[in-house]
Amino acid sequence: MTKTSSNVRRMVLCAMFTALLAVCSQIAVPMPWGVPINLALFAVYMAGTMLGPVWGTASQVVFIALAAIGVPVLANFQGGPSAIFGKTGGYAIGYILTALLTALLLIRPAAAAARTVPVTVDDALLRETCYLESGSTLVPLRGLLGLLGGWTVSWQSGQAVAVSGSRAIRARPGASSFTVNGVSYPGAVSLRNGRTYLPLRPLCEALGLSVQWDGDLGGAAVRSGRARSYDTEDLYWLSRVISAESRGESLEGQIAVGNVVLNRVAAKEFPNTIPAVIFDRKHGTQFSPVAFGTIYEKPEPSCVIAAQICLEGYSVTDTALYFFDPDLSTSDWISRNCIFEFRIGSHEFYH
Repeated sequence: MTKTSSNVRRMVLCAMFTALLAVCSQIAVPMPWGVPINLALFAVYMAGTMLGPVWGTASQVVFIALAAIGVPVLANFQGGPSAIFGKTGGYAIGYILTALLTALLLIRPAAAAARTVPVTVDDALLRETCYLESGSTLVPLRGLLGLLGGWTVSWQSGQAVAVSGSRAIRARPGASSFTVNGVSYPGAVSLRNGRTYLPLRPLCEALGLSVQWDGDLGGAAVRSGRARSYDTEDLYWLSRVISAESRGESLEGQIAVGNVVLNRVAAKEFPNTIPAVIFDRKHGTQFSPVAFGTIYEKPEPSCVIAAQICLEGYSVTDTALYFFDPDLSTSDWISRNCIFEFRIGSHEFYH
């Protein structure tokens, strides 16, 4: 949509809400206490909500202007200067301020509605906080480039400068764009907690990276074209067993569950792959979600993150081979035959 057509659309909507206000001004709902409720305020609030501070206010100004020149748009089909400056004229003039304040109050919560989301680069989790704001994923420049590798990031003359070979990124906080090798790309640059943030998609496009929304992760997945650090089948099954066994637990507890699976893969007495460990039936079903079928359910986003952290080498325990929930388990074999290590949340861990 061009700028001209966009403005025409806004003007048409402005006229429509002015007309809506004129109609609603003639509708009054009787109340038991004798003072009716006029529906004009409904139209005023709607104008501020739908049109924003500029055009929402403009629709009210047009309404007052029409009333001032004699068009009978006020309650009881009144119009003209006498109506504007009469007993109820102040209410009508107040519509302008009401629409403006309504729009401004809605803008602030929308700006504050940013939420944190996970971002991965070639399946490696970006540890710094990333945000989803107004449909755009915002990432810390240094953190993203650190996962890509080969970049040097510094602060020069009030802007972040990143260099890798012949490529250079320059991003000045507060600017509406950033540059890569002197070419400007649209995307607001912001400074949050001392870190320079850029919108992910324009940055990836500028660097020749692919990015897509990962439903299982609940965040954005960036691909550089390099070989992955681990097999996607491992992530698929490890995230599912973590989710089925420990959804609702802390991230540390979920990582510990993943560590048990990986510790078994490394142990001689268990199979040597993640899927084989999960579906091992040598001594009966090892993980109850396999028996109940919940192993096939879509994992919680936090459990995907926990699986990625485990596969990247982070460990809560390098020795635990068993875990169970003593409040739910019907067998005490683990507690009778294994050595207790620790408890996280509802699970006890043993080796």
